[in-house]
Formats: sequence, C-alpha cells, structure tokens
Amino acid sequence: METSSFLKNTPWDSTILGIDTYEILSLSPEAIHAALSKPGHYTIKIDPLAPKKILHENGFYYCDTLIEPYCCIENYIFFENDAINISNQIPINNLLAICHEAFIHGRFHRDFNIKKEYAEQRYINWLTQLHQSNNVYALLYKQNIAGFIAIQKEKLVLHALSEKYRGQGLAKFFWSRMCKELFEKGNIELTSSISASNLAIVNLYASLGFRFRNAVDVYHFYNGKGKK
Repeated sequence: METSSFLKNTPWDSTILGIDTYEILSLSPEAIHAALSKPGHYTIKIDPLAPKKILHENGFYYCDTLIEPYCCIENYIFFENDAINISNQIPINNLLAICHEAFIHGRFHRDFNIKKEYAEQRYINWLTQLHQSNNVYALLYKQNIAGFIAIQKEKLVLHALSEKYRGQGLAKFFWSRMCKELFEKGNIELTSSISASNLAIVNLYASLGFRFRNAVDVYHFYNGKGKK
C-alpha cells in the first residue's frame, strides 16, 4: 500500500473500480503532478474557498460538497414514537436491498466516469463491513425493517430508509431513537457526514437540533483505464 506526503491508497475503492484509487492529501502542484503521472482514480477534498484553478486546468471535476452535522445532548431535539425501535441483530441480507437507489447523492453516483452498478456496490461493501463489526442498526417500524443506520463510535456514517417508508415523516423518529441510544452510551457529541445537495437529510438533521461545520468540496480525477 502506497502512502506518501501526496497520495494515500484507498483499497476499498480499488476493489470496486478495478483500478488503483487514491486520495490526494494536499492541493500542492507536487500532489497534482503525482496524480497526473500514474493511472488511477483520484479524490481530493478541499476547503470550498480554496483556489481551484489548478484542478480545473488539469482535468479534475467537481463531484460533491460534504458537510458535518454535529450536536450535543443539550441541543438535541427528541421525537418519540412508540412504533419505532432499533436492533443490531438483523441479518445483513435483510438490509442490503435498502441500498438500492438510496445513495444517489453520493459522489461516486455523481461521477460520470463510474458506472452506477459500481457506485452501488461500493455502498453494499461498506454496509457489509460495518455489519460484520456489529455497527449496523436496523430501523424498525411496527417490527418491520424500514432502514438502517451504521455507526462508528459517535458518528453516524451510513444511513438509508427503504423507499416504502420515505416521505411519511418517520425519519425524525428513527434518527431520534438511534441518537438517544448513542447519547445513553455516554457520547458527548454526535456527528455525521452528508452531501449538501441532499436537502432532505440536511433538513432532518437541522430538525433534530444539529448544526453544521467543516464543509469540503470533493473533486475527482480519472487517469487511465479501469472498469468504467
């Protein structure tokens, strides 16, 4: 695995795309030259106000803006519904179907150099890995599986609702139940990472008392031939 002052391998993405994949660690000319000099798929995350001329001049393209919701228990707004519950004992096969069409705001779905099926497989693999670590909670409505939230310590890292349960005002109850669980485990602050273009999830977090920080623009660059 290659890690330098300019590039870091992202092997979980390489597995999906069939090509070397990297995160670029700085916006320096040397880092950009490193990406131009070897085949692969590259990601760089930068401050939205940073000058981007060097990226546009060298074939990088915008894919997303990520923001970090954050909330402490004092600011959290809880919504209760007796029909809502969570469980981390649900088999992975019962959750995988929910991934389909759930992550269209993701940067890999929006990258025109990546086929949709590879973008979807990336989330399937990620969910499977998190489930193996016992970090995935099924969202239950009247004991029926309505979605899932995957966590890593105090962070909600991956979440989705089944299409059947979207648009019914249920999300705030599901997220409330999950956040209550995390606060009760002693976490002082909860965080996540979401696409600023996903207004439904932005509004959801805002309704629960979350605020937002640490915006980053995400650019990709494709150099060479892989499983396009």
